[in-house]
Amino acid sequence: MSISIFGFRALWSPIFLAVLVLTLVGYFLITMKYRQKFSRSEQLTKGQAINFSLAIILLYIIKGSPIDLMGHLMFYAHMTQMAVLCLIIPQLFILGIPPWIWRTLQNKNFIKKVFFVLSNPVIALILFNGVFSIYHIPLIFDFVKTNMWLHAGYTSILFVLAIFFWWPLINRLEDQHTLSGLKKVGYIFAGGALLLPACGLIIFADVPLYATFSDPNAWAKALELCVPGTTLAGLTLSGPEVFSSMSLIYDQQLGGIIMKIIQEIVYGFVLARVFFSWYKKEQEETEVEQQHRLNPQPIE
Repeated sequence: MSISIFGFRALWSPIFLAVLVLTLVGYFLITMKYRQKFSRSEQLTKGQAINFSLAIILLYIIKGSPIDLMGHLMFYAHMTQMAVLCLIIPQLFILGIPPWIWRTLQNKNFIKKVFFVLSNPVIALILFNGVFSIYHIPLIFDFVKTNMWLHAGYTSILFVLAIFFWWPLINRLEDQHTLSGLKKVGYIFAGGALLLPACGLIIFADVPLYATFSDPNAWAKALELCVPGTTLAGLTLSGPEVFSSMSLIYDQQLGGIIMKIIQEIVYGFVLARVFFSWYKKEQEETEVEQQHRLNPQPIE
């Protein structure tokens, strides 16, 4: 059965699209047209504009396009959403928002203190991975998945914690938490290890864990988060199996595997960038030392 039966609103989330378009327009107005109204503002770079635009586009694709609807129908689509939302988009936002805006946002002493505490590497590492893992405990997952406000709130908190998780690795503010090359490697490996239990639980379970993807009543309740009630009332659906020939257990296992694969790819990319930066820095220091040997400074 085609997911087109749920209608245009459920498939394309026009209100969410409008909010994201306004956000993107506001971003360019603040960073370009009205930039001079802010003290110590800097010119927007091409890289920042591309990163922020990509973040908005990806956010719509996973939370506003038919992929969001599929995330309520099939578990593997949901885990794809979570991987992109927590592992890719936060990095794009951090790199896409100019440093002077991050400084402006932290002008208030209270906000700066909260930001500084939550972006502490140890706290950020534990909070993000802990909240992510707790979310995928079956009892909590099914409860959150069937309440619109709770689901929106939990997902938003998880996204904010994901930003704090990536902050020590890629932020470019001198007075903020940052990690050295070797500590970055350890931080990434620790993040992978802390996510492993949740992924392992999903991949190696031999029974469907989540009622919102296996029980027709809970599944229909979860669908109300993205499909208008009037549309659902006119449909007769037995469960997610009408949209996929894949068994529930294979769908669940595939979701865990996709999450782990995306995590490994993203973490591998970040590790490669860390090693490249370290190698470049070592090369520059070696060149400086060689120049000093060839051209020693005269003693005055």
